[in-house]
Amino acid sequence: MTLNSNWEAYVTQERILVIEDSFETQQLLAELVLQPNGYTHLMAMDGEEGLRMTLEESPDLIVLDMLLPKMNGLDVLKALKQQDVDIPVIFTTVRESVELVVQAFRLGASDYVIKPFDPQEMLEAIQRVLSASTSREERDQEVRQMADINQQLRRQLQELNILYTIGRSVASLRDLDPILNRVVEVAVYLAGAEEGLLLLLDESGSELYLRATKDVDQEAQTMRVPVEDTPAGRVIQTGRPVFLTGDRAKVVTGYLTKALLYVPLRAPDQGTIGVLGVINRESDRTFTERDIFLLSALADYAAVAIENARLFKAVKAEQRKLEAILQEAQVPIIVVDDNLRILLCNDTACRVLSFSHRDQWFQQTIGNVISNPTLLSLLVEASDTHRATWGEVPIEDGQTFNVRISPVSGVGYVLMMHDVTYLKELNRVKSEFITSISHDLRTPLTSIQGYIELLPRAGSLTAQQQEFILRARHSMESIAHLLNTLLDMDRLETSDDMEIEPCNLLKIITTSVEAYIPIAAEKHHELRWEPPDRLSVVPGNPYRLRQVIDHLLNNAIKFTPPEGWISVSARDDDGHVVVQVADNGIGIPTAAQPYIFDKFYRVESSETIGIPGSGLGLAIVKAILDKHKGRIWVESHPGMGSVFTFVLPAMKARSPEPQEQTLSPLSQPTGEDI
Repeated sequence: MTLNSNWEAYVTQERILVIEDSFETQQLLAELVLQPNGYTHLMAMDGEEGLRMTLEESPDLIVLDMLLPKMNGLDVLKALKQQDVDIPVIFTTVRESVELVVQAFRLGASDYVIKPFDPQEMLEAIQRVLSASTSREERDQEVRQMADINQQLRRQLQELNILYTIGRSVASLRDLDPILNRVVEVAVYLAGAEEGLLLLLDESGSELYLRATKDVDQEAQTMRVPVEDTPAGRVIQTGRPVFLTGDRAKVVTGYLTKALLYVPLRAPDQGTIGVLGVINRESDRTFTERDIFLLSALADYAAVAIENARLFKAVKAEQRKLEAILQEAQVPIIVVDDNLRILLCNDTACRVLSFSHRDQWFQQTIGNVISNPTLLSLLVEASDTHRATWGEVPIEDGQTFNVRISPVSGVGYVLMMHDVTYLKELNRVKSEFITSISHDLRTPLTSIQGYIELLPRAGSLTAQQQEFILRARHSMESIAHLLNTLLDMDRLETSDDMEIEPCNLLKIITTSVEAYIPIAAEKHHELRWEPPDRLSVVPGNPYRLRQVIDHLLNNAIKFTPPEGWISVSARDDDGHVVVQVADNGIGIPTAAQPYIFDKFYRVESSETIGIPGSGLGLAIVKAILDKHKGRIWVESHPGMGSVFTFVLPAMKARSPEPQEQTLSPLSQPTGEDI
């Protein structure tokens, strides 16, 4: 739409009645076609209302839908024709039918538009019909009346386009010199001046130096202007424009000047940093308030460009520092964008991944240059979930890396790889040692246990001897159980081949609770479990998940005084399954809570004296949940009880009904606790 038609629509304020039963279409026409172009929007939602409003309001134009409730479009046209209403009509229809078009035109329609229509198409139809309905004499009179205004508007439009172009340059260009030179050229052009200049304040703050000019004498190119007692200095001191004309301009500047205009350049947090000025030496034309406005806008653009250049320089300096830090880092670091294209791969990562030059990886999709399936699967998981992921990644040369992938807003993902090959080897040696020691200890323990069992057969024993034998047997069982627990913990830490299958966690929890009901009854505990109607299936190992529930229940029973209660609950929550085991036991001191999942850690207090345990139970629980990509935490207050909560990712499909799950029998935990 031209500026002229814009102005005409604005001045004449034609009233357009839209008869349309779709509110969305009414809103579209109003917001995208009518209101932006100065038309007044009248609305009717059915044919009868449209006919009534036409007779009452006498709009300049009607936009009429053919399919309307109460009275369709053709009936409205017939009624208007019967009452000799001569108002132009544009009808809209969802299909182009020759018969319908001919019929509508015979009834007086002026034009038609097929739905769905483009706002520009409708605007052109409205302008076309309104133009046709306006007499040539009226149109010529309007053109004569608006000629001067249109000329002013064209000038203003040209000025705005120039300002817009300067604004785009400021946003897109990084080189400051072309931007500032262009600002001065435009200032001279818009103000109709003979010369233009841009002065910036030096570091001392006492002088201004010339940064950009237009048609300024060559001798003045190196001039420096003091801040004290100069027009430019007054702009710096006051932060306001300075406008001088005639003899006053000549006296103040000290050289032949008929008109002078200076405006300030203001930067955020810095105040006035310079001056943009235009000068007339020979022309009698003075500068206007409009010139002050335009030059102030240009000065703002120049200040933004200067600030952007300063910030860009600072950012580039910080970027170079960051790149240097990342490049010199001894751990492999890879940065990819949201589309998994590599942005940065430091020297250590290049050596690990055998990249010989930058072109081999820069802006390449990581899947095209790295073939390690474990690393790629971790990256895909991070990209799908937008959460940090981690895992161990073996590479071809035998090294093993612990990889953590973290999402970074506005950047993509950062991969950090820590070489754990040496730790893996140490872990292997440790596992062999534990296995060997366990084996070496089992043989004498078996012999001792056999002799203990044979003692009653050697002859009658006194009550005290029987007590000693009972204590020895309990100690043997504790040592054997500790060995089994150590081996189990070692298997969790060293094995990566845990069998994962869809698990009915509802059934697993129920089986564990039922096994612990008699144990809880021995201490007169109330063991509560109200299974939900449905619970999502989780990917996991049923034997290990049963261990988690057993350990948590065992702890709750041991550390809850008689007559207490233990509660188990489970629920779905945003793609996860949340399980809680709560009790009203002795609780855990706040200082001890960060350490309770560490191996061999036990809370030492008067309440825990005499309660057996190795301090491995919760460590095993955490190790199992880590293997299942789950989390566990505790909320506890001494004397009030504890709530252990763990979360497991759910499978997409929900379990229709609790199904039978084959669970390996578990020995009852005897002391893997806090």
